[in-house]
Amino acid sequence: MSSLAPHRRRVIAATAGLAATALVLTACSGGNDDEGGDAGSTSAAGALTIGTTDKVTTLDPAGSYDNGSFAVQNQVFPFLMNTPYGSPDVEPDIAVSAEFTAPTEYTVTLKPDLKWANGNDLTASDVKFTFDRQVAIAADNGPSSLLYNLESVDAVDDTTVVFHLKSENDQIFPQILSSPAGPIVDEEVFSATELTPDNEIVDGNAFGGQYTITSYAFNELISYEANPDYAGVLPPAETAEVNVKYYADSSNLKLDIQEGNIDVAFRSLSATDIADLKTSDNVKVVDGPGGEIRYITFNFDTQPFGTKADGADPAKALAVRQAVAHLIDRAPLSEQVYKGTYTPLYSYVPDGLTGATESLKGLYGDGDGGPDAAKAKATLEAAGVTTPVALSLQYSNDHYGPSSADEYALIKDQLEKDGLFAVDLQTTEWVQYSKDRTADVYPAYQLGWFPDYSDADNYLTPFFLTENFLGNHYDNTTVNDMILEQATTADPAARTGLIEDIQDAVAQDLSTVPYLQGAQVAVVGKDVTGTEDTLDASFKFRYGALANG
Repeated sequence: MSSLAPHRRRVIAATAGLAATALVLTACSGGNDDEGGDAGSTSAAGALTIGTTDKVTTLDPAGSYDNGSFAVQNQVFPFLMNTPYGSPDVEPDIAVSAEFTAPTEYTVTLKPDLKWANGNDLTASDVKFTFDRQVAIAADNGPSSLLYNLESVDAVDDTTVVFHLKSENDQIFPQILSSPAGPIVDEEVFSATELTPDNEIVDGNAFGGQYTITSYAFNELISYEANPDYAGVLPPAETAEVNVKYYADSSNLKLDIQEGNIDVAFRSLSATDIADLKTSDNVKVVDGPGGEIRYITFNFDTQPFGTKADGADPAKALAVRQAVAHLIDRAPLSEQVYKGTYTPLYSYVPDGLTGATESLKGLYGDGDGGPDAAKAKATLEAAGVTTPVALSLQYSNDHYGPSSADEYALIKDQLEKDGLFAVDLQTTEWVQYSKDRTADVYPAYQLGWFPDYSDADNYLTPFFLTENFLGNHYDNTTVNDMILEQATTADPAARTGLIEDIQDAVAQDLSTVPYLQGAQVAVVGKDVTGTEDTLDASFKFRYGALANG
């Protein structure tokens, strides 16, 4: 798939989802307090070891838009705007001020005398370079779509940056500066025109966040050290050394937590594992605000009767999507697969955010949240669709947690139960999956979404603009225009109304079918502190908040 025009897109990943993540989990094994130094703060404790089943695609912020990569970038790169612990609201990070100085001019003033960990000066020139290269590279799996409203960037002097925007009064732009499109990079290390390899970033010590990376083995082990020159809004890191170990499956991750071989399990344990760990006297389970959603995405070109499929017919293609929406039964997915750690979701903006609706609930199924096979059958018959409909459905076996197999086996059963669908269920590892889904390989497929800012916009612009992060060929001009309008509507009531209208409109089209909303869950050893600080409504997991008490 060709690069998308960045001025018309706006997104976070999944997934590719800012695709999305499953559960954020932590546990303690009693780190060695005598290890490590006091980099960044005299209070920094010894080493912590974190385990994860998540995967990194690339350290370069221009090339990745997934939670596994952003989890690393969040620790090591500075931002112009960031969220303090415990807050969803952004504040200047390596800046002293950030404000609209004209309707289409957003001016940021940097703190003086900033340095990269390698000793290079961090100036407004680096900031301009960062955003210019995001737009120029426009990687298919990168976050440049978030910058759709960016016209140009000027470095006025060493500490002053002016962002020139296409639309006036962009209410989302400060949040975008804290998103996966926002990590600032060192222009003396990164390429201006192509993605920079991980080893060059690490060898160049091109870091300015709470931590630097001291050693790096791709999706095996990353070692971090607290950055003594960090100058952002967060406090100095509580722990001087952090090691992140990457696991092939969650069973070994859980075993290492139980046996005390690691201190933290950061994404992803199954709901059954969580329930089991709740019975342990050595850990406590902590819930945090949850913005994660799970959904099925349809490729409008390759789905049954899609525009490039055999027998292309838009009315039949819509009927197929509607039948899926009629048959999905969210309650068993919530209770049987996820033991209540995920709850049913009936619209595109999750419950708890301003503007959230239940647009899908009244339109599909029994009207009360349950499935309705009779309605699904009638919908297909009215469109002239012969049943069973052959549907290829793909899910990732390693990115969204170990319960994905059970989740999609149950969805397959729900779709096939009344003979209306014949589902070819397939699975692919995430590194390949993230490439295939943007190359029109999958007619229908699993994605999850873990937001990088807590605003309804983050659940609309990534998916439903004409050119979007999904790359699924969805195109509704009315929806596109409403999304652009809500992003610049300053009146809260009017903006909320637009957000509700967008959900109603997309519910008619069914570009995606969302079905679950998840909480952040942390399983923490009794001596670990700082968990509540990092499980906040910013949805960012910051290693610097954690320590062995």
